[in-house]
Amino acid sequence: MAKKKKQHYVNNAELYQAMIGYKESVAQAEQEGKRKPRVPMFVGESIMKIATHLAFRPNFANYTFREEMISDGIENCLQYIDNFDPNKSKNPFAYFTQIIYYAFIRRIQKEKKYLYTKYAAIEKANFLDETSALHDAEKGTGVTYNSDIQYGEWSQEQMEQFMADFEESRKKKRNKKVA
Repeated sequence: MAKKKKQHYVNNAELYQAMIGYKESVAQAEQEGKRKPRVPMFVGESIMKIATHLAFRPNFANYTFREEMISDGIENCLQYIDNFDPNKSKNPFAYFTQIIYYAFIRRIQKEKKYLYTKYAAIEKANFLDETSALHDAEKGTGVTYNSDIQYGEWSQEQMEQFMADFEESRKKKRNKKVA
């Protein structure tokens, strides 16, 4: 019994032919001084399928921001679609997959930085809540404060110090990566 050939979700040969046609229409529009034409529907659908399927790989599947990753990948493909050279490569599937893969990696790094900042701020807020409770307790024990404005200034200073320490730690991390 003959084995059936596996059907891929994107036909690379058709995508290559569509890219050749698109590159020719872009060159013709440049010669005529017209605006660059739209990306063909087939190419756009193929990019969408590549991004969606790549997002289901095990190393990308469990992120809550998967939709943002897919959007970044599609955006980067459309941004760099003109850099594809049919004379150098006959594999636009691999070209777009690489672009999307690195877009995913960049999005994950951005989200990790954001989450780190968010958790650090929450941790600092918990510290401020504890000091606020201490402040309130000291008020009741006879320690005199001029006003709550002083506490507000103190908490602002604490937050500024935290942000300065945070920025300093980020610089140290960057310098370690460079070295």
